[in-house]
Amino acid sequence: MDPLIQSAPVIEIPTVGMIFPSETDIRLYYKAYSLGTGFGISKLGTKNGPDGKQKWFSLACAKNGVFTSRGKNILHPRPSIKTNCKARINVAVRNDGEVEITSVCLEHNHAMSPGKSRHLRSHKVLDLEVKRRLELNDEAGITLAKSFQSFVVEAGGYDNLKFDERSCRNFISESRKLRLGNGDAEALSQYFTLMQSKSPNLYYVYDLDEDSRIRNVFWADGRCRAAYQCFSDVITFDTTYLTNRYDMPFAPFVGVNHHGQSILLGCGLLSSEDSSSFIWLFNAWLTCMHGCAPKAIITDQCRSMAIAIERVFPNTKHRLCIWHIMKKLPAKFGAHTQYKSLKQTMKNIVYNSITIEQCDYEWMRMVDDFQLEDSDWLNSLYKERSKWIPVYVKHHFGQACQPHKEVKA
Repeated sequence: MDPLIQSAPVIEIPTVGMIFPSETDIRLYYKAYSLGTGFGISKLGTKNGPDGKQKWFSLACAKNGVFTSRGKNILHPRPSIKTNCKARINVAVRNDGEVEITSVCLEHNHAMSPGKSRHLRSHKVLDLEVKRRLELNDEAGITLAKSFQSFVVEAGGYDNLKFDERSCRNFISESRKLRLGNGDAEALSQYFTLMQSKSPNLYYVYDLDEDSRIRNVFWADGRCRAAYQCFSDVITFDTTYLTNRYDMPFAPFVGVNHHGQSILLGCGLLSSEDSSSFIWLFNAWLTCMHGCAPKAIITDQCRSMAIAIERVFPNTKHRLCIWHIMKKLPAKFGAHTQYKSLKQTMKNIVYNSITIEQCDYEWMRMVDDFQLEDSDWLNSLYKERSKWIPVYVKHHFGQACQPHKEVKA
């Protein structure tokens, strides 16, 4: 028998009626149980009550569900771990925050591998000590390959590790985004202090991680704050302008003045482009602007941005940037035999449609004429057409928020 399995603690089999102090506790329990049993886990099927709080969820085998391949080559389907396994526990959340198992299914429809379960995604763990050593070695110039090999030697072989080299590489990649150079954090603080002494209306705020390192930054000077009082109707938010040498996305808030000119309304540097970072940045900007949310906002198709906007600016009209969408045409359809004709047809539909009915009719005609029924990208654009095609958004966005940039393709 594998010595790891033999020495592993015995975890009680889940049964109906078991109660845990919190969701975190039951996840740790089920994770330990699945590790010893030989399967991975995932959370699914959450349900909220009238108050918006979570009332029910399931922890299931990672092989639950059925995989639907989107590949077009039926001779070489994409591999999948999904087997429609029904093993799971259903959990109810009490009013006091405790959670209780309400139903259990222990039967799996696939082979179990207790000796290899630590290699499954849900069981790959980098503890604090490993993370700290990885960061220290990276700062000292030690390559990731050498760092990982040292962990292998200490553990007595690859099979004894709870993580793989990819997990280490992903962590280092993320930690580098959070790490400023030697003295840079102090220099940044001194700069903002100096600027605030010259302009008392300068507003700045830091977001720190658990190790008190700068993760995100936002600032806006007095001119930005004054301009927003007059031009708060529509703003654009875009993180694709540039990234600096620290690989931190630059995120400016931009508005339009009465001359049709772009004006800066605040800036941010982000460690990552996830929803939590955007939520922090939008809240910081909203606080800076005395809680006055914009009437409308234009962004690219980033899902994380959409989540943050819905959370922080629930009453703000959200539109997708046409330029970002149309510039993807060469990448999406450049290999199409009728690309030039397709590009012109789509531009005519987007920019020249007068009524919604005309737009829908011409779109469906384009899909049929160019045989684009299987284009996932085009289908997703059509589902979100009310957020970006001018004929749909003209009632919420003025002329100033409909800039037309010619896409050279």
